[in-house]
Amino acid sequence: MNNFTFQSATKIIFGRDTEQQVGAEVKKHANRILLHYGGGSIKKSGLYDRVTVSLKENGVEFIELAGVQPNPRVSLVRKGIQLCRDNNIPFILAVGGGSVIDSAKAIAAGVPYDGDVWDFYSGKSQVVNTPLPVGVVLTLPAAGSEASSSSVLTNEDGWYKKGMGSELIRPEFAIMNPELTYTLPAYQTACGAADIMAHIMERYFTNTQDVDFTDRLCEATLKTIIENIPIAIQNPEDYAARAQVMWAGTIAHNDLLGTGREEDWASHGIEHELSAIYDVAHGAGLAVIFPAWMKYVYRNNIPRFAQFAVRVWNIEYDFENPERTALQGIEKLKGFFASIGLPVTIQQLGVEDDRLEEMADKCTDGDKKTLGSFVKLGKKDIFEIYKLACE
Repeated sequence: MNNFTFQSATKIIFGRDTEQQVGAEVKKHANRILLHYGGGSIKKSGLYDRVTVSLKENGVEFIELAGVQPNPRVSLVRKGIQLCRDNNIPFILAVGGGSVIDSAKAIAAGVPYDGDVWDFYSGKSQVVNTPLPVGVVLTLPAAGSEASSSSVLTNEDGWYKKGMGSELIRPEFAIMNPELTYTLPAYQTACGAADIMAHIMERYFTNTQDVDFTDRLCEATLKTIIENIPIAIQNPEDYAARAQVMWAGTIAHNDLLGTGREEDWASHGIEHELSAIYDVAHGAGLAVIFPAWMKYVYRNNIPRFAQFAVRVWNIEYDFENPERTALQGIEKLKGFFASIGLPVTIQQLGVEDDRLEEMADKCTDGDKKTLGSFVKLGKKDIFEIYKLACE
């Protein structure tokens, strides 16, 4: 196990009707805020009314910025930064899923910064030490952004999708009511599951030795998703299943599962090119890319992939041929994604295969850098993974 420092400062407020506490919670931080959200779904569900009533009852003024899209755009973030500056806003409340939260984090980091907010995502600059604080009312368990130190944005100029990380942007609080996820379409629920599982697997597939404790935490979290997502899809108002999924999604990406171990993150980088260019759902892209990545790299550590198959998918270990066990685990993952209605090939995403080399080139900045740590991948490797994702 590697040395580590773990700190997850986000206050979690979990359970039925907890969104009604939002005004009182925000009041602890500010009297005037930016209310940031996506489209009309929070208004149709009545959540918008409940949130704004709570804010007003607690004397919190708010200016709204709606319009966050999946794969959130830097152009809207720049608009939000200017809005906060013009109105001297000291706090941002994100009501939505990972895209809204990531957009809010970007605005928060950009307000006190003299340069362009994309600098944080391109690697040109680090987050300044005075970002605005952010609070969250979560409506979609998937990205884990409600308690993470990361944010991902898409730049329409060139269609680049990049992430940045800083402890300074971890939300102050996250209000999480599983009932708010009841109206999610089955496909969105499934995409969220793939995103959560990918966050766990990026940490699980490691070369670090003696990490059995966090292995077991990862495996338990994966099995929780595998068991409960089909229930949530079949019965969208099953509170127990929705609650299990929502809490697992937070734990998957609040850094606990990565403590003491080297993480990978190649599959996320590879998928980002798909969702940047084609605007596919991030979770759907991960359902396509992760099994392809596994097929390409599993020989680097067959025992770990065999362990994944046995502990997560209950496959019987083949002592004569551990590689067969490892491959069965990969196929079980791919089959699970298909069983919950997700695409498992690039073609099923509705994407042509004529830009694979371009995406591999963008992933690696023209083959100047590698992705991942489990196996370091160059442009040629990533191109081969894209090809495997077409099969």
